[in-house]
This record gives sequence, C-alpha cells and structure tokens, in this order.
Amino acid sequence: MLLAFGFIAAAIVILYFGAEITLESAEKVGKRLGLSPLTIGMLLVGFGTSLPEFFVGHIAGIRGQPGIAMGSLIGSNIANMFLILGICGMFARLNVQGKSLREHLFVHLSLAFVLVFVLNQSKLNLITASPLLGLLLVYLYFIYKDMKRMKENRDSASLVADPGAPKVKKSDTAILVLKMNFGFGLLYVGGELLVKGGTDFGLAIGISEYIISAIFIAFGTSFPELVTAAMAAYRKKDTDIIIGNIVGSNLFNCAFILGSLGIYEFNIDQSFKMELVALFIGSIVLVVLNFIKRDLYRFVGVLFFCLYLASVGHWLEVY
Repeated sequence: MLLAFGFIAAAIVILYFGAEITLESAEKVGKRLGLSPLTIGMLLVGFGTSLPEFFVGHIAGIRGQPGIAMGSLIGSNIANMFLILGICGMFARLNVQGKSLREHLFVHLSLAFVLVFVLNQSKLNLITASPLLGLLLVYLYFIYKDMKRMKENRDSASLVADPGAPKVKKSDTAILVLKMNFGFGLLYVGGELLVKGGTDFGLAIGISEYIISAIFIAFGTSFPELVTAAMAAYRKKDTDIIIGNIVGSNLFNCAFILGSLGIYEFNIDQSFKMELVALFIGSIVLVVLNFIKRDLYRFVGVLFFCLYLASVGHWLEVY
C-alpha cells in the first residue's frame, strides 16, 4: 500500500510540473496570437490541463480498466466544477458575464444532456460516443468564432500600432514548442504512475477502481486546473481564465477524451445518476449567473464546495 501511495504522490508531482511547463508555453503562444484571456483559458489552458486526463484515460483504456478511465474523467469534471470553482469563488469574484461566454456555457450545459444519453447505454463505443465528438465540433466552432473576432480586432488595432514594436523571433517559438513537448512527456509519465498507483491502492484497501479513480486519480489529474485557477484567484488577475479553463477542460474531458475512449468498447454497468445531477446543477447555475449578470462569488463558491464534499461522501457511502 505504501508503494502504491508513493506512486500516486510521485504522479501528482510530475503532473504538476508537466502541466506548469505546458501551460506556461501555451499561455505565451496565446498572448502572442493576441487571444483574450477567456479564449486562452477555454482553448489553450483548457486543453492543456486536460492532458493528464487524456493520458490516464487512454492508458487505462489500453489496459482494459474502464473503471479508472470513466472515473478519472467524470470525477475530474465534478472536481473542476465544484472543488476548483468553489474554492476560487470563495476568495475572488469570477466573471461569468458576457454574450461570448454565454454561448460556451450553453455548450457546457448541452454536455450534461449528451452525457445522459451516452452513460445510459450498455456500451461505450464509437457509435454511442459519437454525440460527444459531435458536441466537441460545436464547441470548437464557437472558439473559432471568438478567435476570428479577436483577429479582426487585432488587425484593426495594428493599423495604429507602433511600427517599431519588437517582432516575435522564430527561435523563441521553437523553444516554446520544445518546452511543450517536454511537458507532454512528463504528463505521460505522470499518467502511467497515477494509473498504476491508483489500481494498486484500490486493490489494497478493497474498493472499486471507479471510486479510487473518481476521488483520488481525478483529484490528481485536476491538480493542474486547481493550481492554475488558485493562482489567478490569488492574484485577482485574468480571472476570466478560471471560468474559461473549467468550461474548456470539462468539454475536452468528456466531449473529446471520453468520446475518443469509444475505440475500446467499454461495458457501462453502473449508474451515474448522482454525477449527472451534480453536473446539471453546476452547469445551470453558471448559465443563470450569466443571464442575471452576477459574478460567481462567496455564497455560490461555498455552495459549490459543499456539493463537492457531498459527491465524495456519496461515492464513499454507495461504493
């Protein structure tokens, strides 16, 4: 058991540094492209912080461990929504306003509806997972619209820009690409260790792979999002990245990663009723806050954090 715990602890450390290296490079690329903090959070940071889930999910899929694959993704989305937004919302105002964000929040809400269909099938395969991959295309379309709008604004601004402003060197871009690839390597190694440690730990204490994955492994794979969001909340700077990061990460987790796991043809032999209800509640709250033009702050942050604790309690009690 100590060895399994050591694997998990080492994996979290490696995932942290891998995510930090990858995210730092991604944010710099995004800023050089002139993207807004919201778009950087949804696309670059959201995808980057989902890489641990990607590696963990597919490593578990290759090994025929559907409990770990499903638990890490669904548990990660619940941790993203309620643990991270809950903690950050208790200490900083998280902006959930704006028409552009509203479109993404509706796609995020649609994810909960699609998951109801997918997770109530007897199997997860490419056919039953296709609605998730379709939703990913819709999400990427809205991101494309945001990027196009930002490009138009940037082109307009460039007409009055200082002609003597420094240009980005190609060598700098090459270094960023190398750093990102190194970060990917660390994420893969961390994913391997997390699956190994989580499996051994579950066997040692006699609980299911799904619960180990939904609580412990999901926390480990959500650790990059937690660090990224907590730092932005602490600095009270670019808090748009926090909401964008969580919305983007959740969509990449389930629309892209869970959808792509259909190639392994998992049997779905358990109920996800509690998880789906929780994700519905969180998604609806975000949409409502957007419509009434209120920030996610204090009361909602405490509510989200309590919902996370309730979810963990449910997993421990039922399984």
